[in-house]
Amino acid sequence: MSRPYIKKLSFTLLDSITDKDPMVQEQVCSALCSLGEAQPDETLRACEEYLRQHDKLAHPYRTKILRAMETILSSHIHDLDKDTASAVILLASSEMTRTKELDCDWQQAASSVLVAVGKRFTNQVMEEVLNRFQPGMLPHSSVLHTLANLSMSNAFDMVPFLPSILSTMLPMLGMAKQDALKVVFCCALQHFSESILEYLANLDQAPDPTVRKDTFGADIFGAYDFLFHHWLQSRDAKLRLAVVAALGPMSHLLPSERLEEQLPKLLPAVLGLYKKHAETFQISKSLGQILEAAVNVSSRTLEVQLEALLVALHSQKGQGSSNCSVHEIGCPSLMLESVPRTC
Repeated sequence: MSRPYIKKLSFTLLDSITDKDPMVQEQVCSALCSLGEAQPDETLRACEEYLRQHDKLAHPYRTKILRAMETILSSHIHDLDKDTASAVILLASSEMTRTKELDCDWQQAASSVLVAVGKRFTNQVMEEVLNRFQPGMLPHSSVLHTLANLSMSNAFDMVPFLPSILSTMLPMLGMAKQDALKVVFCCALQHFSESILEYLANLDQAPDPTVRKDTFGADIFGAYDFLFHHWLQSRDAKLRLAVVAALGPMSHLLPSERLEEQLPKLLPAVLGLYKKHAETFQISKSLGQILEAAVNVSSRTLEVQLEALLVALHSQKGQGSSNCSVHEIGCPSLMLESVPRTC
């Protein structure tokens, strides 16, 4: 089928996306995905052009089209030519940042399109996204979401960007005033740390095997210090959990001497969160990560903290299975088995 024919067929389908019947809308999306299976490049081009030409199309319909594009991209990213990729990247970036509303389905759909394209065209996606991530200016929350999800979906290509991203991000933490945006920053730091750890664990397959943990140490410690002293004691429960979720993987990237220095304050602070939250999975998960990091550097602090740790974990286990799982208690407990005990 020729490109003009695919465009005409796609436009005919897309004109029906606003039908009042939700089933018709779903059938349109399904038909678009089926057309994309046969002609991915042409279908994506048609969707991109349609959205550009129909600037007033309401957000829910734009979201459905973007989700169909993501589905096509996920299956056929290697069939995409560079020009189509560039057009889709520009469209998704624009769609993603057109509203300031947080956690909007429309933003998330556009961000997912960028992440899907970024699995192959990482440099092109990063060039566009980093244009919206400038020093001294708070970024759109979706920019942070996109960077975080790109790092998780494609660690090998993304980790080389992270030193400059982290150094740019660090001064932004103090500029964030909304708790919802602070949560997004925490999630980004969590995912950046996890992708760095994945990269370091697979250096034999990495494009640059010379990358080392100390490349990130100073910036990660700067972010850790800010989160610990400014956001961990927030009144907002969601923010506290986002902070502790970030501190877990970040602890593995702290310089050894910094981790040893922080443990006497960090462990009691994390244990104290058990009293503030009914749902404790994330606290226990991060505690396990911190203990593992401490054991890895042969920390001498753990023995001093051992009694408090055992009391807190025993208390959690005693609350029953509604709040604790084997995974919650198991990981910290296993770490404690490695702590040297004196007679």
